[in-house]
Amino acid sequence: MNIGVIIPLIIFLVVIFIIGLWSSKKAGSPTGGFLQDYFLGGRELGGFVLAMTMVATYGSASSFLGGPGTAYTMGFGWVLLAMTQVVTGYFILLVLGKKFAILARKYNAITLIDFLKVRYNSSVVVLLAAISMIIFLFSSMTAQWVGGGRLIESLTGVQYTTALFIFAISVLVYVIIGGFRAVAVTDAVQGVVMIIGTLILLIAVIIAGGGIPNIIQDLLAENPRLLTPYGNEGNLSAAYVSSFWILVGVGVVGLPQMAVRAMSYKNTRSMHRALVIGTIVTGFIMLNMHLIGIFARPILPGVEIADSVIPLVTLKVLPAWLAGIVLAAPLAAIMSTVDSLLILVSSSIVKDVYINYIKPDASEKSIKRLSFGVTTLLGSIVFLLALDPPDLLIFLNLFAFGGLEAAFIWPVVLGLYWSYGNKYGAIASMLTGIISYIALHFYNEAYGNLFGVHTVVLPVILSLLAYVACSLLIKKTKYIY
Repeated sequence: MNIGVIIPLIIFLVVIFIIGLWSSKKAGSPTGGFLQDYFLGGRELGGFVLAMTMVATYGSASSFLGGPGTAYTMGFGWVLLAMTQVVTGYFILLVLGKKFAILARKYNAITLIDFLKVRYNSSVVVLLAAISMIIFLFSSMTAQWVGGGRLIESLTGVQYTTALFIFAISVLVYVIIGGFRAVAVTDAVQGVVMIIGTLILLIAVIIAGGGIPNIIQDLLAENPRLLTPYGNEGNLSAAYVSSFWILVGVGVVGLPQMAVRAMSYKNTRSMHRALVIGTIVTGFIMLNMHLIGIFARPILPGVEIADSVIPLVTLKVLPAWLAGIVLAAPLAAIMSTVDSLLILVSSSIVKDVYINYIKPDASEKSIKRLSFGVTTLLGSIVFLLALDPPDLLIFLNLFAFGGLEAAFIWPVVLGLYWSYGNKYGAIASMLTGIISYIALHFYNEAYGNLFGVHTVVLPVILSLLAYVACSLLIKKTKYIY
């Protein structure tokens, strides 16, 4: 165990806990009661905090461990593919924008499912949305838990199970006591840590490799395909890379954990500022981290578990105290995504199922107690799921992304902008998206990608056709916003 590395990380966790405690004192203030404060931060986010919470929520274990690990394995083709993520925050705020925030306030919507409930007036839509969220977000949360456990394991030398337990306790404590406000404010802190950490590490890796020309020559000598857009084995086709524009570009509008941010900002100025800041920061972090992954290959050859490349190369090229500070960046990314997903799933169960359909007259005290309990239970379940981790956690996370997008993108986007969209279209779209996505996922696992594109593409197209057809053919009605 390297004490010089551990001390900066402990200091980082202490700061996060202090922010959580401060946020818990703010919760329940006159901004809208416990539910709105705990699950939405009182709709008070400014431009910088909004941008950083979107970046930090999206920038997860995949971006800081799995993505660079895959770039280490596949080469520059994966770096090119990863850069499709630059437009993430821009698309979310541009497409959902003012209208989503205005309608969320009008409907008093605290969660994405609140919006769907009012827009479609259907308990089937609500239950389908809640089930979809729980199924796919458990996959995404498991990926983050695994990433956090592996990071702590590589830093401390303790067994994976012990490292996973330490990570789980760290996250649960400050999420449970602070809620969404703690998540948003700590995301801002964590976003700054990510920017600084990635820049320091990229510079250190380039220096350790003898400069970029020398690194390129080493990669060329090992395998020329590492320098092509097609991957180390030529398995990244143009169609597959292009299809990622849907998965991690346009399609992110359908991610509930991102959409909820678009209803939490303070005013239009905050949204416009977040558009600019979020796009720049996302591009900076994604490019840096994936370049680090491929540049680390000549410095650290033969790494068996690709997800451990970032902590291993950090420990190799930086002094212990600086490595501890830099490794707070992937830890920040993982924690910021985990906390957001925990709050999202917890709000779906408490607000969208329990309060809407089981006990509408529940007291604030019982809701508060249930919210804390559900969040703890969810964290415990994900901990158990993460005990048997996959080889490359990025694909677990991307599976969750695709499933959520196939389920939500059209009920959300067309629900906002097409007045003839109705509950029949929404139900058909969600069922078509979920069923076709899961079926295609298993087909592609067995026989290779159909048409050479990512699994999400066909379900998104099919769910669009189902939404439009069923809205017009079953019962054509016009919604008054």
